[in-house]
Amino acid sequence: MAIAVKLDDLLHDRRMTLTELADRIGLTLANLSILKTGKARAIRFSTLESICEALSCQPGDILRFEPEDAAQEEPVAVHKRSGRDETQGATFYRRRAASARKSASLSSFAACLAQPSAVAFQR
Repeated sequence: MAIAVKLDDLLHDRRMTLTELADRIGLTLANLSILKTGKARAIRFSTLESICEALSCQPGDILRFEPEDAAQEEPVAVHKRSGRDETQGATFYRRRAASARKSASLSSFAACLAQPSAVAFQR
């Protein structure tokens, strides 16, 4: 994540719990927890303003930009026998299952078309 939320550090410095902050700003504990853990995808300016007012801080004290570095990616596990990484195998099996589902649905559709209809069309 490129934007890090430092709300936990601020709460610790102010000796305040998340529940206290939620009560002060009128936000649910669940929504505040999502923000604190960094799982929030957006934040309203009014919410940010309320948090800054309650904690006597600036928005930059809560949010920090951390560039994503390609060198910090986790190494991929390699299968012992084949030497391929395990994600390739998983992709293969997902594609094979999707192909099987597709062919099964197409064959059942073709079988329905091949059966004579019980209703005769009249002009």
